[in-house]
Amino acid sequence: MDSQKAMRRRLAVSVVSHGHVQCVVELLNDLRQVSAHSVHRVIVTLNLREEELPLPQDLRGAWPFEVQVRRNAQPLGFGANHNRALADAPEEFVCVLNPDVRLDADPFAALVHAAAQPGVGCAYPVQLDEAGNVQDSERSLPSPVALWQRRVMGRKDQRVDWVNAACVVLPTPLWRELHGFDERYFMYCEDVDLSLRIRLAGLKLVRVPVMVMHAAQRASRRSLHHLTWHVRSLLRLWRSPAYRNARALGPLDVPYGAKARNP
Repeated sequence: MDSQKAMRRRLAVSVVSHGHVQCVVELLNDLRQVSAHSVHRVIVTLNLREEELPLPQDLRGAWPFEVQVRRNAQPLGFGANHNRALADAPEEFVCVLNPDVRLDADPFAALVHAAAQPGVGCAYPVQLDEAGNVQDSERSLPSPVALWQRRVMGRKDQRVDWVNAACVVLPTPLWRELHGFDERYFMYCEDVDLSLRIRLAGLKLVRVPVMVMHAAQRASRRSLHHLTWHVRSLLRLWRSPAYRNARALGPLDVPYGAKARNP
C-alpha cells in the first residue's frame, strides 16, 4: 500500500448540515482540491428532512474520498448527529468539521500527525474569520464570572481551558472511550464538555499551526430559541462532574505560544 492511500485510510470526517447544504457543497469541493490525500471518508448528515444535497449520483466516481450522505427523519442535536456518523468508524482518527469551514490548504495531515502523538487527545487548527483575523476558538472555563467579564465588560479570556469543535481531530479509540459528545447537550457546550473530559483523562488539546477559515455564525445572539438552548446547556454544564472536576485543572498549556496570532 502506498503512503498516500495509507494516510487517507486514517481519517473520517463528519459534517452536519442544518440548512447549510450550499456550505457543505463548497466544503466538499475544498476537500477535493486540497485534502484528497488526507481524507478517507466524509459523512454528511442532513439534519432537516427538506434538505437535499445537490451532488452527482455516482459519488464513487465524483470524489477522491468516499462520501456518505445520511438523512434524518427528525432533527437531532449537534452531538447526537456526530456521534451517529462516527459510531462505527473503522478509521484511526475522526474529525468533527463545521459546514461553514473553508480550506485553501490541507490541514488534516498535520492534524492527524499531532493527534497521533503520545499524550494528545485532540488536535485543532488556528481558526481565521473571513477577514483573516484569528478567531477566539480557544476559551477559558465559562464560569458565570468569566461570562460576565467577557459579554458585559468586554474583557478577553486570559487563559485557555477548552476549544470549540468547528474543526477537531481525535484518535478513534479515545472518541469511543469517551462515547463522543454528551448528547444531553442538544446544542452548545458539548465542545466545552468534551474538551474538559479529554483533559480530565490526562490528555492534551494541541493547537497545530495550520489555518482554516471559519465563518462563525453566533445564532444565540440573534435567536431567542438558540439563546434558550445556550442557557440550558450552560446550566447543565455547571452542574456536571466534568465542570466541577475541571475547575481544579490549570489552564491549557498551548504549545505554539500562549495565544494564536494573526498570520
